[in-house]
Amino acid sequence: MAAKLILNIAVSLDGYIADKAGGYAWITGHGDAGQNTKAQFSFDKFLAGCGTVVMGRKAYEECGIRHIDGWQEKRFFVASHRPRPADAPPNVKFFCGGLAEKVEDLKRRAQGGIWLFGGGQVASALISAGLVDEAVIGVLPVILGAGRRLFSCEMPTRLLHLEECTVTDGIAVLRYTNRGRS
Repeated sequence: MAAKLILNIAVSLDGYIADKAGGYAWITGHGDAGQNTKAQFSFDKFLAGCGTVVMGRKAYEECGIRHIDGWQEKRFFVASHRPRPADAPPNVKFFCGGLAEKVEDLKRRAQGGIWLFGGGQVASALISAGLVDEAVIGVLPVILGAGRRLFSCEMPTRLLHLEECTVTDGIAVLRYTNRGRS
């Protein structure tokens, strides 16, 4: 059975994944647990179930991987048009071109889930190719007004099914599965 490719990402209410400066300091709740749901999305459980992470070069450079718990035990694949940096850890592989083919191969061979970390260009390309099985979107209580969009291009319509909706500290976490094309 093929591994699932799961987009798990935070987004502002107006659809941005980074602010104008490429920053992420806005990714925080509003400090009020009054609307928290009884059920809670567990990022730690999600992360423990993913042995592979796919990301774009900007996400690798701006976010890094060392803040991810257990990063040393995970395999990272970074889509990039530039060579692998000399300081990249050995569990980080860089590749150029053939994104959909690379991810199809990873889905056949990976153990556990595959976290599609970001960014917008990589996510858009893989959604367009029909390779994203689930999307876990944390909608943050902020309107940025500008920045880097979650979806970077026009893509085919995808029908989704809402599997779960939780709220933690004003952050709505929506988990969707793919129903296919319309």
